[in-house]
Amino acid sequence: MLSNVSIWQLLIVLVIVIAIFGTKRLKTLGSDLGGAVKGFRSAMNEADKETAEQIDDRSQDASFDSTPTEEPTKENVG
Repeated sequence: MLSNVSIWQLLIVLVIVIAIFGTKRLKTLGSDLGGAVKGFRSAMNEADKETAEQIDDRSQDASFDSTPTEEPTKENVG
């Protein structure tokens, strides 16, 4: 779809956008967008860390190595 778009067409669209919105408004929009992306990334990193901690906690709870085995007694056998 975008393979037929040349650099000149993109420049014309850029000039029209700058003419409509102005450079100050585009600069504000760019900084707001950058802040939103940065906040999203930090939230994703926090979620990844919390998920990893929860997985570590669950794996420690599920340790069956120290579970005592039940020895057969006369009551259990009979």
